[in-house]
Formats: sequence, C-alpha cells, structure tokens
Amino acid sequence: MIPIKPAGTTRDAISATAQASDDPALAYLRPGPLHLAALPPLALYVHIPWCLKKCPYCDFNSHAVDRLPGQQVPEAEYLAALQADLETALPLIWGRKIVSVFIGGGTPSLFSAHGIDQLLTLLRTLLPLELDAEITLEANPGTFEVEKFRAYRSAGINRLSIGIQSFNPQHLQALGRVHDDAQARFAVEVAQQTFERFNLDLMVALPQQSLAQLQQDVQTALSYAPPHLSLYHLTLEPNTLFHRHPPPLPDDDAAAEMQEWISATMAQQGYENYEVSAYARAGFECWHNLNYWQFGDYLGIGAGAHSKISFPHRIVRQMRHKQPKAYMEAAQRRAPVQEEHEVGLADLPFEFMLNALRLRAGVPVNLFAERTGMTLKEIEPQLQQAELKGLLYRDHAVIRPTELGLRFLNDLQEMFLK
Repeated sequence: MIPIKPAGTTRDAISATAQASDDPALAYLRPGPLHLAALPPLALYVHIPWCLKKCPYCDFNSHAVDRLPGQQVPEAEYLAALQADLETALPLIWGRKIVSVFIGGGTPSLFSAHGIDQLLTLLRTLLPLELDAEITLEANPGTFEVEKFRAYRSAGINRLSIGIQSFNPQHLQALGRVHDDAQARFAVEVAQQTFERFNLDLMVALPQQSLAQLQQDVQTALSYAPPHLSLYHLTLEPNTLFHRHPPPLPDDDAAAEMQEWISATMAQQGYENYEVSAYARAGFECWHNLNYWQFGDYLGIGAGAHSKISFPHRIVRQMRHKQPKAYMEAAQRRAPVQEEHEVGLADLPFEFMLNALRLRAGVPVNLFAERTGMTLKEIEPQLQQAELKGLLYRDHAVIRPTELGLRFLNDLQEMFLK
C-alpha cells in the first residue's frame, strides 16, 4: 500500500496546500469524511471499444467496426486520445506504482502489434509500473495471427485472455460470435505456444445447451491445460438484443446441475475456484481482477472506462465518455473526458462487500477498515444477520461467504445496502 504523501512532505502541509489551491487535482486532498492511513494498490485499465460485430448478449461499451468510415479502427487517433487522457489524469495518481494493466474491450486484438507496442511504450514512459506487473490483453478468436501475437508478447503483454465462449458451432452461432470452432481451437493453440499465463472465457447455460454439451465445452478447454478458466453464466443484461428477445435458456434446475458438475470437475482437475466465476491453478490467479475484488484502486482510460481512486479523505469514481468519437475529440482538446462523483459514506459498505464477497476465501477482517476508512461496527448488524442465516462466516482473521452464501450471493450482497 502506498501512502499519498510525497517524500519529505507532511500530511498537514499537503492539506494546507490543497485548501489554498484551485487546482482540481489538489482538491481531492482536502479534509473530508474518510481517513485512510494508506492507499490501496493501483491498477490501470485501458478500454479499446471496437469489435468486428456487436454480440446480442453484450452490454459492454463496444462498437462494431462495420459502422466506421472505411471499416478501419482509428488506431493512431485513439492512441493519441489515450495519451492525452492519461496525461490529464496523472496528477490524481502521482507517485503511485501500477501493479497491473488490463487492456480490454471491445476486441483489443483488432489493434496492430505496432499499435499495442506504442501503447505499452506510452504507459511505461508516463507511469511507474511494478517490475513484475501483470499486463493482460483481451483477444477474440478470428483476430489471431501467429506472428502478430508473438509481437504482442515481445512488446510486453505477459497474459492473454481469450473470449472463446464455446467450442460448439451451434452455440457460437446462437451467441452471434464471428469465429467458428476451428478458429477457437487455433486461438488456444497460439496462446499455448506464446504465453505462459493465459485465460479462456467460456459461457455456461447457453441457449438450448444440454449438460452433455456443457461438459464437452469444458473438457475441450481442459484438454489444453489452461492455467486459468473463467466460466460465466449467461445473463440477459438490459439494453441488449437478448434482453429484448430472450432466447430459450436452460431452466434453473438444469443450470444448477451444470454448475455442480463444473465445481466437482474443476476441483478434480486441480483448479481453485478462487472467485465466483474464476478457476485457476496455484499462482495463476488474475492479479488485476483480484485487486478489483479486494476493493483496490484502478484508473480507467479510454471510451467508457471506469475508475475508482482513493485519496486520504475520500474515494472518487469516474466514467469516461462512452462514444469513441466524442471521447477522442474531447481528449484532443484537453477537455474533460469523464463524469465523476465522490462515493458517499453510506455507499461504501455495500461497494466493498459487493466485491469482497465474490472471493471464496474471503478477505482479512482488517481490510474493510483499510479500504473504506470505516470500522466494522458500521456493518455489525448486517454481519450478524448474515451469520445467523448461514450465508457468512467470520472469525478474528477473515470474513468470507459460506457455500450457501455463494449460492445466494445476490441476497448476501444486498444485505449491506442501506
């Protein structure tokens, strides 16, 4: 954890400077409702918003390439906007090291190897990255070229996350994916050859999916011995085509049977279910996502990116403009590219628990105070109620969800809403 004060400067001196200045960056250092003795680890998220095609289940900020003039991703213009965005944000995170970088989307692998190299050079120039920082790139099958992905690795990408979703041609078509099963397999083979650390994303309870088909998908993935697997239950998110026109999904009993089979099989294969949807071999957990779930900080740059940044007396959330064109134009003018708000005291317990309770092993008892500036007394009634219902376990060292709590996670998390 990194203290906010620069070397040789007292907290009182910073506070006095902040109160006397009109600099908006210094405004966050003024006295406020919290008192954080130290700041959490800081990660960086970079959003690249373009995809070959918008999938009917996707509610991320992604935009189809076929709607662009000439159907070309404006790589150079977007990199210039990212640089302007980051340079403007630097005063908010000055002196703090970056523990991980996640380049997400969209489909970041639409960018050329040269473009990703330029991006990483920019980040290393402007930010102090930890020497062993995890640097993840999201990629989709259909954008895989062997030499291109070798060049990504040479540029500094050390972890790949591949959006497979399914190896079944019928389900890939139902999900609106642009790749086929052969491209999915090829993508995994390239990842195996190029990266020690890689993740495969699969979806569970797909339209008209049977248990046998789900088993085949997972067994195919396991045949490649991936160090990390993410197994997401398909949900019908608002503002998606699937929400407006729901496909026929497995019923609750069938979905539960699938989940039980997944849990047993992954354990037998030596994977730890360290987070609700994440399975990893020892040492291959996603550091970037762990920081989210432990209520760490992250700066998000790029169209639609979100940030959570802690200061000694407040926690601020930001969201960048979602439309890529508007974002790029504002960034180039050095105009504000985000909306922001301060997280209120009443919201902090829920925000912390919303993340921490996703971790099967839970979090240390003292982490709540460290990350929120509040004491456990603030949530003692909710903790007791969750324990009585068998949803939560705690002792002097840890707070964690029980197996029942993980099954009814939404109910458990909502207990901390005020």
